[in-house]
Amino acid sequence: MEYFVNKKSIVREIWGKGDTILFIFAGASAEFALNKAVDWLYFTRKLPKDPLGRLFSTVSYAREIVFAEKHAAQKAIDRINSIHTSVEVERGKSIPDWAYRDVLFMLIDYSIRSFETLERKLNISEKEEVFDVFWRVGKRMNLRDLPQNLREFETIRQSHLEQDLEYGKYTRDLYKQYRKHLGLVRYQLLLETQSLITPVSVRQYLNLRSFSFLSPVIPAYKISRSIKLDGLLKSLILPSEYKAEINSLDRQSA
Repeated sequence: MEYFVNKKSIVREIWGKGDTILFIFAGASAEFALNKAVDWLYFTRKLPKDPLGRLFSTVSYAREIVFAEKHAAQKAIDRINSIHTSVEVERGKSIPDWAYRDVLFMLIDYSIRSFETLERKLNISEKEEVFDVFWRVGKRMNLRDLPQNLREFETIRQSHLEQDLEYGKYTRDLYKQYRKHLGLVRYQLLLETQSLITPVSVRQYLNLRSFSFLSPVIPAYKISRSIKLDGLLKSLILPSEYKAEINSLDRQSA
């Protein structure tokens, strides 16, 4: 059976660990809020109404692509395209290509950043694997002007960070929703994670510190995983009503 992502790929290891996924979406939640196309996320009101539910919905799609056999993964990508098309029809305008690329770039960048923060540094070939998987997702979505290699991606990614972000009314409202749905303690933990994981430009827009209080905690957290306490810690990070989703985050990559 042919899979969209090779069973031995580092991408399966990255997306098979719940804590890495939470870090990916902590970073993406910061950048989503700043993106100049964030108004699209407000059109259906689904994201501000239930940001955590949308997180797990997105995780479900990403997981399906990463772990499914090739045909099923392609069908999942096609469903994503179909959902976006229906929103475009309802609104009467098209989501700009650069906005799609921004999301794809976030998945590449935060996959690498999160794994390197919680596990180890990736070598060039492993980073290229991450790039290749999401590049193929982009090609299946018929996105134009995709970078052709990792080095070109890094250059264009930096350009997007400089051109496509702004702090506006949707940013303020989305962070208000994060705080409402997470509660004060978990919200502060989100901010610390974002300080740890996001690029400099994102931190500057959001007035986040360059130092995160999580930095000295990471080594202790790695120890907690070895003695199976990480599940308890993850249950403290997210509200109890998401217990089933939390338990489903970790899976074997094989």
